[in-house]
Amino acid sequence: MTIPSLPLDPAIVEKLSGVTTATLTTVLLKKGLRNVWMRGTQPLKPGQPRVVGRAFTLRFVPAREDLATPASWGAPISTRAAIEAMPAGCVAVVDAMGVTDAGIFGDILCARMQKRQVAGLVTDGVIRDMAGVLGTGLPVWSQGTAAPASVASLTFVNWQEPIACGGVAVFPNDVVVVDTDGAVLIPADLLDAVVETAVEQERLEGWIMNEVNNGAVLPGLYPPNEDNKARYEAWAKTQR
Repeated sequence: MTIPSLPLDPAIVEKLSGVTTATLTTVLLKKGLRNVWMRGTQPLKPGQPRVVGRAFTLRFVPAREDLATPASWGAPISTRAAIEAMPAGCVAVVDAMGVTDAGIFGDILCARMQKRQVAGLVTDGVIRDMAGVLGTGLPVWSQGTAAPASVASLTFVNWQEPIACGGVAVFPNDVVVVDTDGAVLIPADLLDAVVETAVEQERLEGWIMNEVNNGAVLPGLYPPNEDNKARYEAWAKTQR
């Protein structure tokens, strides 16, 4: 049974849009979560904007010749049907098992996702029809490109169920933040706590960077000692 998609508060999206994935990994590390960065999720195009959204999951398994056929593209359980179930604002997260010799999506599928206002596509696999995909404007993070279609190496089996992507366990409705450093997962149950901590950490690091640019030395500044914490808090009060 697939898990229904949940909306994400626009205020959460706005806050996380100002937080780097590097900061998020540090915040999650402090909460005991080390395995949250999806390996192999690199931006397809330089300069893609940071994307924030609920994970809409899709899963492939190894190709089986009686199932992985062009005819399967028209089946009730197919990537085409999954795309029609994607809500606006979601991030499609695709478990391709790290396979890099067959593209999971091409330009037509990505164009449809763009029309449905999907925020972005993240996969540990690859895409095909790169020029066309870039032309759709859909932000994509993957391991690159390959000419063969998905059925050359993969069988699509379902959507909106727990998956693995880049070695990370991803559950439907977890939150994904993705930027030039790749994709990071925030477990849904930790979202509120992570957002507030991450926003504050980003503010602190901005202050520290300004101090560094003004010639300050790192010991006692990064991380800040009690004196620098007091200085930061005094500054932060003027910004809130």
